[in-house]
Amino acid sequence: MSRSSVVALLILAAILGYFLSFGAEGTRKLQAGFYELISPFLITGSGLEKQITSVRTGLKSLDELERENTSLRVENRALKATNQALRDVEHEVNRLRGALAYRGRSIFKLVPAEIVTRDASTWWRTVTINRGKRDGIEGDMAVVTEGGLVGKTTTVGDSISVVLLVSDENCRVAVTVEGTREQGIVSGERVAGALTPLLDLNFLSKQANLQPGQKAYTSGVGGVFPSGLLIGTVKEYKVRELDGQARVSPAVDLSKLEDVFVVTGRK
Repeated sequence: MSRSSVVALLILAAILGYFLSFGAEGTRKLQAGFYELISPFLITGSGLEKQITSVRTGLKSLDELERENTSLRVENRALKATNQALRDVEHEVNRLRGALAYRGRSIFKLVPAEIVTRDASTWWRTVTINRGKRDGIEGDMAVVTEGGLVGKTTTVGDSISVVLLVSDENCRVAVTVEGTREQGIVSGERVAGALTPLLDLNFLSKQANLQPGQKAYTSGVGGVFPSGLLIGTVKEYKVRELDGQARVSPAVDLSKLEDVFVVTGRK
């Protein structure tokens, strides 16, 4: 054993002998002093541990909040989809209720029909409905909605029929204007790309002086269209060299047709 090791053992033995000489009371005082000395470090360590625990708890809470937020977003999207579906159903119910009410109070015999196709090359000119000869449909029958005149049937098959819309230039309708004795002929106009087609009301008198908002109705002349069907409202009027002419906005939005009625006679 080296000299340094011997010296270290002697010092350790002396320290132990010194501590043992204190007795029980002295040992407790020594322990109290030692703890007093290291207590700031213990307190700091305890506080640090609490802070770490608090941070871990906070991170856990943030994860829970994020999961809850994600769940709420999913539920919100589902509720929006459900709400939109309910609005669509409500719209459909109201539309059908209005159509049934119109059919009930109409003075005409009406056969309900659904639009099944549109002629893509002539958007404002023809549509096809799911009613034909089996349903009592014939050519040159007026087609209407509760809003007003849509057009007339042309080609009729057993279970489908082609409808020429009032906005077509070949669909000519005899018209009277409310509040006047004016009569004329309405026909569509060919305007490429027109989103809201207007109708031309021709052969009016130069003194007609029609005003915007006046309503135009079928006169019944010609036999195809019964009298009293709303065609549209006057938008503008002008005097030409030989007659007067009005522009008429259709009463029915022809771009949103879904269901129509074919007039087969009077009740």
